[in-house]
Amino acid sequence: MKKLKELLGESFKVIAFIFFTIIWSLFVYLIEGEWLYFIPLIVGDILFWETINWQFWKRRRKKEKKIKSGLASWFDAILFAVIAATILRTFLIEAYTIPTSSMEKSLLVGDFLFVSKVSYGPRVPNTPIAFPLVHHTLPATKNTPAFSDIIQLDYHRMKGFGKIERNDCVVFNFPADDFEHPERPVDKKENYIKRCVGIPGDIIEIKNTDLYVNGKPQEISEKMKNQFKYFVKTNGNSLSSRTLSKYDIYEGAALAKQGEYELNLSDESRDAFSRFTYIEKIEKIVEPAGIKIDSRVYPKSEAYNWNVDNFGPLTVPTKGTSVELNLENIAKYKRIIEVYEKNSLEIKEDGIYINGEIASSYTFNMNYYWMMGDNRQNSLDSRYWGFVPEDHVVGKALFIWMSWDKNAKGINKIRWNRLFNAIH
Repeated sequence: MKKLKELLGESFKVIAFIFFTIIWSLFVYLIEGEWLYFIPLIVGDILFWETINWQFWKRRRKKEKKIKSGLASWFDAILFAVIAATILRTFLIEAYTIPTSSMEKSLLVGDFLFVSKVSYGPRVPNTPIAFPLVHHTLPATKNTPAFSDIIQLDYHRMKGFGKIERNDCVVFNFPADDFEHPERPVDKKENYIKRCVGIPGDIIEIKNTDLYVNGKPQEISEKMKNQFKYFVKTNGNSLSSRTLSKYDIYEGAALAKQGEYELNLSDESRDAFSRFTYIEKIEKIVEPAGIKIDSRVYPKSEAYNWNVDNFGPLTVPTKGTSVELNLENIAKYKRIIEVYEKNSLEIKEDGIYINGEIASSYTFNMNYYWMMGDNRQNSLDSRYWGFVPEDHVVGKALFIWMSWDKNAKGINKIRWNRLFNAIH
């Protein structure tokens, strides 16, 4: 070994590090200890980069350093910051903003969240060649992709702390984003956040806006705040903007007749309004069963007259289980078979063909989930685009680190009572 060091000189460390990395990677692959892939980064920092004092209990020996120009020093600092932030964002935690009201009143427009990648296990990026710290579009541009799809890796998720549970607030890639942006790979689709109300194997059904999971009403915790549309009628008096603001009512409109409104109310605001002497009627607006009012509702088939308020029953697919296929129910599974699991699918008069062969059943290759917004009648969710595949799951919403109210003024724009609240 000593002679080898003398022979290779300064190159010895570099060559030894390369051999160690290769052998270590093979070892980690064999034992399936994916998180251990990061060890060579720590070894490399100890041997070469010295960005962190790993022996913090010892004083570092001062070494003569080559004098760098100010530009070179700035470049090194920025490069290290970008690499560290990219690793953090990809494998550990990422910031997310609530852009729409689909989760009102549990999560509000203007809430800034941290999303844990390790809760369910981080995905290895499908698209490794991408501009750092940017999702799908380059800053200051409208349509310029921030990635290259020259290299596309298969789906793989590293081990996490747990699995998705019912009622988790989950961030995921919007499954139907390919209708508008077919060029985006899975991990570059738009990010959405909803509540997971159905896990693999669950039976989902909605009756007159009430959600049932496996035949039982959805379990609702104190922190979950669902919101529904109501018809509100006063004795002719108008509801002032001050009253609506006091009870956090920002969605809805006045109807043609004086004193009549259609408002999105939480249980708290509905109960408060019912105590007002000048309000004569508060009635939930429900789409009747058996009538498909909105053609966008899943599945897009005349065989299923479901709507957002009366839906199902529908079983959430589980990896490894099979389902019988026929010309009626194929509408429920067509997108799974063809798009998410990448098979060719043809529907002919004599039957259903998958990858050129006639098929009477199909076995699922992934787990799927059913996601819904807490603002039940103003949420684009699984009732419109169906199941969420496991390879679209990004992470679990942890807590709110900032909340910004655009309707308030001055210092009140910050919702102080929401800062650092855990998300339930």
